[in-house]
Amino acid sequence: MQFTLGFVALASLVACSAAYTFERIDKNNSMLLVIDHQLGLFQMVRDFGPEEYRNNILAHAALGKVFNLPTILTTSSEIGPNGPLPREILEMHPKAPLIKRAGEVNAWDNADFRAAVKATGKKQVIMAGIVTDVCTTFLALSLVEEGYTVFANADASGTFNAQVAANANARMRAAGVHVLSQFAVASDLMRDWKNTPGSPEMVPFFDRYLTQYGFMARAHAAAVHNGTILPGESE
Repeated sequence: MQFTLGFVALASLVACSAAYTFERIDKNNSMLLVIDHQLGLFQMVRDFGPEEYRNNILAHAALGKVFNLPTILTTSSEIGPNGPLPREILEMHPKAPLIKRAGEVNAWDNADFRAAVKATGKKQVIMAGIVTDVCTTFLALSLVEEGYTVFANADASGTFNAQVAANANARMRAAGVHVLSQFAVASDLMRDWKNTPGSPEMVPFFDRYLTQYGFMARAHAAAVHNGTILPGESE
């Protein structure tokens, strides 16, 4: 009996492994969506500190510029307490479509937004929004239903607490949404430091938005220019 159960489990694992296809982010077939990163809704984010989350949403928007991705901005009832998008994002993408939804909670319910997404001609979507469980999740599920491959930037999607975020991310994953970090999104878009965008563009990007990597690069540069191997280091 134990042998039979073990064999069935092993067969299931092999079948699942064989069926899986690693779908890479293709910078030539991707669009970037900025969903409701509004000043009023920003106050509802409690699963990140405000400084970290501000950095993350600006980094998300900046990916569109670095990789020249078609970028679409949208807001929900911005003349009310939700407020507008941060000026930094608007200045970053002055020519991007900005869809100001009057009341639709799910951006996909807005005809102008749907038209803007379809007009890009791209089939992969990189997206993030406030709040994770509504603005990001509802749209992500709608996009999957429409046949798009969706990559949800977990670092730039924020909500009330970590448990709400975990539940929302689990719901998206169950539907086939790729939920990943901002570093993973950026790295898969680049793929190779020798590409363009590559090291000349991405090291400054990480220096500005990912302090850990930026300072590592600074330390390496300092060592190359004026560093000295200390006694014991080479051993």
